[in-house]
Order: sequence, then C-alpha cells, then structure tokens
Amino acid sequence: MTRPLADLMRPNTIDDIVGQTTLLGENGLVRRMVDNKKLSNLILWGPPGCGKTTIARALANSVDMDFVPMSAVFSGTADIKKAMDAARMNRDIGRSTLLFIDEIHRFNKTQQDTLLPYLEDGTVVFMGATTENPSFNLNNALLSRCHIGVLTALSTEDLMTLMSRAEKFTDKKLPLDDQARTHLAQMADGDARFLLNTVEYLFNANFKTPLTPDALDSAVQKRAPLSDRHGDEHYNLISAVHKSLRASDTDAALYWTARMMTSGQDPMYIFRRLTRFAVEDIGLADPNALQIAIAAWSAYERLGSPEGDLALTQLVIYLGTAPKSVGNYKAQKAAYAAARATGSVPPPKNILNAPTKMMKDMGYNAGYIYEPDTASGFSGQNCFPESMGRQKFYYPVERGFEREIKKRLEYWDTLREKMNKPE
Repeated sequence: MTRPLADLMRPNTIDDIVGQTTLLGENGLVRRMVDNKKLSNLILWGPPGCGKTTIARALANSVDMDFVPMSAVFSGTADIKKAMDAARMNRDIGRSTLLFIDEIHRFNKTQQDTLLPYLEDGTVVFMGATTENPSFNLNNALLSRCHIGVLTALSTEDLMTLMSRAEKFTDKKLPLDDQARTHLAQMADGDARFLLNTVEYLFNANFKTPLTPDALDSAVQKRAPLSDRHGDEHYNLISAVHKSLRASDTDAALYWTARMMTSGQDPMYIFRRLTRFAVEDIGLADPNALQIAIAAWSAYERLGSPEGDLALTQLVIYLGTAPKSVGNYKAQKAAYAAARATGSVPPPKNILNAPTKMMKDMGYNAGYIYEPDTASGFSGQNCFPESMGRQKFYYPVERGFEREIKKRLEYWDTLREKMNKPE
C-alpha cells in the first residue's frame, strides 16, 4: 500500500514548511536553532494539522540527528526507558538523538517526570507536541527545561499554496473551479492534514468536470470545527462569549455562541454560564435578565434543538443589550468577607423573636418596630450586630433599574440619619 499523500509531501527542511513564520521566519525560535546548528528542548503547542510533527522531523534533519518518534497515547514509562537506552548507545558512537513525543499532555505526572534526568544529562534533545495549553497540562519541572513554540492554524492562503504543491507533486490537476479551490481551503479550517487527505481523495475520485463549491460540499465531508467539551478551545469559546456580552457586543456574542453550538458543545453548559452572567454582570441593573435566562433555559429543555435554539439566541441578545452592573457581585464578595471577619457575633436583640417569657425578660425583640405600621414604611432601626457598626456592601450604579434602587437607598440613608440623630 502506498503512503498517504500528506506523508509523502512532508517537508524535510524548515525552509519548505508552509506558514508558522513567527517560529520559522527570521529571528524566530526554530530558525535560530537551525542557524546555530544547536537544538534545545522544545514543546510545540498548536491545533491539529498545523505542522508540529513536520517541524520536529525537519529540525532533526537539519542537524543530522536520529529522529525517534513516540506517541503518548500508545507509549508508557517502559517505552521511554527503552528509547533512552538506545539514545545512550547512540551517544557512545557519536550520534545524537531527537526524541519526539506526540500528544505529550497525555502522559501523567510520573511519566513526564521520567523524562527529566535524560533531559538534564543531554541523553536526548526532547521535543513534545500538544494541542492543549502546556501551562495547564504539563509539569512545571518539564516546562522549566523546555522552550515553548506556539503554532497557529494555517491561513487560507497557506492552504491554497499546499494545494498547488500537491498538484505539482502528483502532476495532477484538482477537479475544482476557482471558487471551489478557495472553498476547500476554508473547509479545511487551518488543518493541512485534512486538506491533503481531501486533495488525495479528489485526485483518485475521477470526477469528470470541475466541482463547484456546492458540488464539493456534496462530495466531501466538511471538517468539524475545532472544539471539545473540556479542553482549551472549550474555555476559549465560552470566555469569548462572556467578554463579548460584557462589552455589549451582541453580534460578537451571537457569533461565539454559534461557534459553541455548531461544534457540539453542551447547550446546558452554555445556559448555565449565561444564567451566571445574568446575576454577575447585569444583576439588578435589569432584574428581568435572570428571569429571561431561566425562561430560555426551561424553553430549551422542553423544545430541544433546533426549535429551542431560538431561545438561546433570544437570551444572548437580551443579555448583550441589557445594562451592565457588578453591584450585586461586589456586594456578595464584601458581605461574605465581613461575615468571615466578624465570626459569630450575635444579631441585635431588637430584631430577634421572643417566643418565650425568658427571652422577653432577656430583652429579645425589645424596641422592635414593625415598618409597615409606620407612616413612612421605614423605621431606621439598626439591624447590624451592635459591636460591628453599620456597613455598606452594595453600591448600585447609575444604569438601568439600579438607578431607581440608588435613589431609594439614598432616601433611606437620609431618613435613617435624621431618625438616629441625637436630640
């Protein structure tokens, strides 16, 4: 069986690699390693199909090192030790080894720690590839011994270049019109491996006439958007939703929400985070935000998708266009901090019930004023612990409904000051 086109076309030098100019261009981290003929331990972090393995192989070729690939999915501690024994034998005869471990984030702490002594004594130059944020998924001890190279998804122009290279390499013409060529590059969504696998299929499918974008969609399964339910992209997307809503950029919030939904994220997770947003970032500036969030969530649970998707869209629009306030959020933090600091101080006796005669004799409920029976509906009585003094936790803003709340609080503060003013 022949090797896949993506493997046959893998560049042997970094000069032949498409994209990643930050790393490979002049003064880039990888370029400096090649120019100096001295490789350092390196973690390559980027999305699938962006060239992590290709860069590692090209680096080994550039300095004539033995390239030893390994996958953290299929390998363990025993495999690491076996590779290191071979690398030491190599070193004894004057050969250097580049150990490449794909999906390095799949190794647990013990497996990652197994690498450390070999990196310390220079048995190998280590390079790892990961699609997950290294700062979250790799040990600090390993990170401290490695440079981090950040790769990005390939651009549409980069992928168009790869298509032309594939045609030249195979001496075949893709059965696509001009619009379909661009469409295929966009379908690949930055993934060179997906693009070349699709190109190989199109070369072998024997289409008689050039395909249009619509015909290409029918012939080829579109690459699923990059996302997962627990990894970096999951949190990146929900962060984008939150930040867009806080900025009242409703259209951007709709886009990022759509990205989450079309990539298979759990709608219940999205609704939970949006409901949190309603109370944290809007709060009493628009009390209806929480009600709309709960109602939209409930509607989706009843309708499901796709009918319930409109409830999610309506919620995002409402939250994006609502006035924003963190008065509620700050009040909670301040009140919790005061509660922790003051411990178990008792409430003032005037606001305590006195269901027994003994409690009445002890002063429970003495002097309590029932506000609805007063002329103003306000008594100004103290409800804080006597040893604590009055505190202020909630500061409403001059936006939305909180503007009215602010007026009420200021009115009550004025009344309280008058009522408690010494004669």
